Amino acid sequence: MICICRHCSKSKVNRPRGLCWSCYYTPGVKEQYPSTSKYARRGVGNFTGNAPLPTAPTTASPGTPEKLAVLEQRAKLKQAIFHPADARYEGDPRPLEFMTTKVASVA
Repeated sequence: MICICRHCSKSKVNRPRGLCWSCYYTPGVKEQYPSTSKYARRGVGNFTGNAPLPTAPTTASPGTPEKLAVLEQRAKLKQAIFHPADARYEGDPRPLEFMTTKVASVA
């Protein structure tokens, strides 16, 4: 079976994303087609660099669905995944102390 380019439907595929050589290297065409590789990055994304800290720590215990939802939200917002004052165990007072000192320093 000979695969045909997904963009021009004329040439044989010889580049990733199901594109021919010409279409793959034409500016703007490659970005229109998602990667077909099983190793491609998917999901929220993995970015590098200095991410800003989240505004407040979470009181959710590690491994709970609530904590996972918080981590997912932080990743979507491109914030640091973990806050230094996040709860490390159930009933950890650290996040609450952080929030009260933050409120006291603002007032």
